Amino acid sequence: MFRDLQVTPLAALAFAVLAASSSAILVRWSAAPSSVAALYRVLFTVGIVAPIALARPADRAAFARFSRRDLAWAAVAGVALAVHFSAWFESLGHTSVAASVTLVQTQPVFVAIGAALLLGERVDRVTVAGIAVALAGATAMTFGDAGQAPISDSTWYGNSLALVGAITVAGYVLAGRSIRQRVPLFPYVTVVYTACALTLLGIVVVQGHGLFAYPAREWLLFLAMAVGPGVLGHTIVNWVLEHVESVVVSVAWLGEPVGATLLAFGLLAEVPDTITVGGGVVVLAGIYVTTVRRERGTEG
Repeated sequence: MFRDLQVTPLAALAFAVLAASSSAILVRWSAAPSSVAALYRVLFTVGIVAPIALARPADRAAFARFSRRDLAWAAVAGVALAVHFSAWFESLGHTSVAASVTLVQTQPVFVAIGAALLLGERVDRVTVAGIAVALAGATAMTFGDAGQAPISDSTWYGNSLALVGAITVAGYVLAGRSIRQRVPLFPYVTVVYTACALTLLGIVVVQGHGLFAYPAREWLLFLAMAVGPGVLGHTIVNWVLEHVESVVVSVAWLGEPVGATLLAFGLLAEVPDTITVGGGVVVLAGIYVTTVRRERGTEG
């Protein structure tokens, strides 16, 4: 598809990061409960990817080859992704876009920690240093600077939820790591997103939110969340990975907090404070070291 349009992989990657950066803005524009917005983002995404998987003979055959173990882990990945979306979307109602998006982007750090603890992957000193730097920056953003007024309880709650979102999306990545080596992309994401949507549906019902009584504007925002960040962001990145080294893609994802912050400044008039900017720079530096070191070690 992209070859026909003569789009270079790096141009596609830049577009995908920009599309992903719009997620926080779309969530902030929505007046629906955060769990409802998350549910319909995922549900509409399923509605886009599932027909593609079912229309391709190779993908249809891949569904039949799913083992019980792979289905179980795909379900675990879907539940983790549901908690990620629920926590992160809710965080955006309590803290700044810049803080929320940067903190949730600490997920490569938690992936590195989880890979070492659960998968026995070796973590060298440089990676440990990167993790420490990223977590120090996240701590600064979460707790605030002692030299300034303390952050409010609401901001603290929002920042904490963003970190929960980072940890759970790391669990999603770890749960799906081995499955993706055996199962094609569209069958995998169809199963995971379906499990995610069912989990989010349960959360919405338990919270007592309505499912259908939303104005047309909200339904358009739900669809935009699925098409923009969901399909044009993450799906394009998966295409780019066929043509560009994963380390380049990983580092490019660090542009998402920058893009989201710029969009929040232009569209929401939200100016990040000194703590957020300083802590964000430290977080991104730590993620850069952690991600580059891990990816180079994996590819070397």
